[in-house]
Amino acid sequence: MFTQITRWTLVLSLVLLFAPEAEAQGSGRRGSIYNSNQGPIQLAANKTARRRGDLVTVIISEIQDVRNVEKTDLTKTSSLDYQISNLDVLPNAFSPLPGVTTGKNDGFSGNAKVEKRGRFEARLTAIVMDTLPNGNLVIQGRRELRIDQELKVIEFTGIIRRYDVKSNNTVMSESVADARVRYSGSGPMTNTTHRRGLSRWLHNAIDWVWPF
Repeated sequence: MFTQITRWTLVLSLVLLFAPEAEAQGSGRRGSIYNSNQGPIQLAANKTARRRGDLVTVIISEIQDVRNVEKTDLTKTSSLDYQISNLDVLPNAFSPLPGVTTGKNDGFSGNAKVEKRGRFEARLTAIVMDTLPNGNLVIQGRRELRIDQELKVIEFTGIIRRYDVKSNNTVMSESVADARVRYSGSGPMTNTTHRRGLSRWLHNAIDWVWPF
């Protein structure tokens, strides 16, 4: 009985002795039980997104203001005046000899003016999906909002630089490269503002046949 108790005591002592060492090797810091790969090293460390799986808040503020004015004036005048002075073949067939005289005037005038304004603002928290060799971060986010039977979805993807991320872990959408913002919806309200089914096909067919 005493021998069995001694054996279990020895096993427990070995486990307690080598357990901290195993955790320290897993964390990459010898002699420490803290895993630096699972959080910031210090409480006052930089907590902005910098690794795969981190979160970053994207402030979407897109303003579209397009203005385009075009004016075209085209005038073309041409004339043709030919007279045959000598005809060796059948000299008595024509009197006087034939000639050709033509004139042409062509004009075109067109005016076009386009003005379009749009504004889209939202906040979306994205996930760092990958880290590029130069340190840039590939992010992707999605927010889904459902109210009754109406569903609205915001999707955002892009590439950001680490030093564009502010201290509060936010980044402006204008600083995102290859940014793609998609806002879609489905439900009764969305259906009332879009043609569907046969009505949509018939409207497009008529517009294609008679676009005036």
